[in-house]
Amino acid sequence: MGYLQNARQPKGILGKILLSHMNSGKHKALSSWGLSHLNLKKYLSILDMGCGGGANVATLLRESPNAKVVGADYSDVSVSKSRKINSKAIKRGRCRIQLENVHDLSFKDGEFDLVTAFETVYFWGDLEDAFKRICKALKSGGMFFICNEADGDHIEDYEVVKKISGMKIYKENEITDALTASGFGKVTVKRKSENHWICFIAEKQNS
Repeated sequence: MGYLQNARQPKGILGKILLSHMNSGKHKALSSWGLSHLNLKKYLSILDMGCGGGANVATLLRESPNAKVVGADYSDVSVSKSRKINSKAIKRGRCRIQLENVHDLSFKDGEFDLVTAFETVYFWGDLEDAFKRICKALKSGGMFFICNEADGDHIEDYEVVKKISGMKIYKENEITDALTASGFGKVTVKRKSENHWICFIAEKQNS
């Protein structure tokens, strides 16, 4: 498996290298920009779906001091790296990292008041199915936050798809339509046009 192919599901030594890269650089800047649109201090239970190398879990723990944070990924290498990065919080009982597939989640209904997904929906395949499962894991009025470095409006955004099988770049309307069809009400979209960055903040409709 090539280096870039590990973006979908990191494995082996190349996967470990990729995760270290993703914990810094442009990925870190994107996450910081995206999270600036949330009031993280108000959340008490957070899930980072597709947690990768665990850097975003660490940020959520720091910026949401009263929250318990769960990191979930379907890559063994990602889970191991995230556990290492967040070992102190795990020991204190504020964090847990576990293997999960977004299409077969094991969480209780209404377990979280915030779910985040950084640069991972590209690999989820059936967006509506994945979004419905995340919606189920959220409390009524809970928030689902998606942050992507490609907004789907620029031809260069699609170049990486040629190198990574199973990856799909989505346009704004494709994501908002899937969110609306999956039980989410108000959807707020934020953009950083010069970088092609885009994020979505969707609120679960009260049941």
